[in-house]
Amino acid sequence: MQKELIQYLSEFITPERLTLFEKTLEQRTSYLTVVLEDIFQPQNASAVLRTCDCFGIQNVHIIENRNEFTVDTEVAMGASKWLSLHKYNRKTQNSLDAIKKLKKEGYRIVATSPHLNDHLLPDFDLTTGKAAIVFGSELPGISEAILNEADEFLKIPMYGFTESFNISVSAAIVLYQLSQKLREHPSINWKLSEQEQDEIKTAWLRSTIKKSSLLEKRFLKERGIKKGRNS
Repeated sequence: MQKELIQYLSEFITPERLTLFEKTLEQRTSYLTVVLEDIFQPQNASAVLRTCDCFGIQNVHIIENRNEFTVDTEVAMGASKWLSLHKYNRKTQNSLDAIKKLKKEGYRIVATSPHLNDHLLPDFDLTTGKAAIVFGSELPGISEAILNEADEFLKIPMYGFTESFNISVSAAIVLYQLSQKLREHPSINWKLSEQEQDEIKTAWLRSTIKKSSLLEKRFLKERGIKKGRNS
């Protein structure tokens, strides 16, 4: 049914836009995902989302403990519209809730820290499984809760006096190198599954088409399907 809905909604966008959707989806991945813990500066939050979109990282997990995640639209350039954002803000232990969910989905938790040196970025092994790369809050960094649950630690090589990069710069460096390395590796199946692509394409169509909910209701009505069933 979802493919029929995609075909139906696709009639309401230009062929050029549909081709762009399909071309972009071919380069999207969920093999790598990003975790942002308690980011409080909108410019940093937005810059990381923009980086994720540019490097084809589809899923971003946002932990809100003390700080609400706010997007600066001028910096993000609409990137959040094309990403799948997963927020954790309803529990007292949001960080642990996020980590538990990601581990259940088969991700190894990789904490980025300038003080820990288990793996330097150029040496990071992508072949051992999916990775959730965690970036911490601007001042305190990654919380002890996540550091204690992390499977691996990742460090960017540095050669100056300053001990760390700004979070948006750090994310850009890490995601550029890992996404390039991922695409160049012949043995890693990094692309989205057909089901994942269909789900994302449906979301993109819904967010792009004006009054898409009304069109979807018409689609369901024509097929005699009550709203609320899987589409």
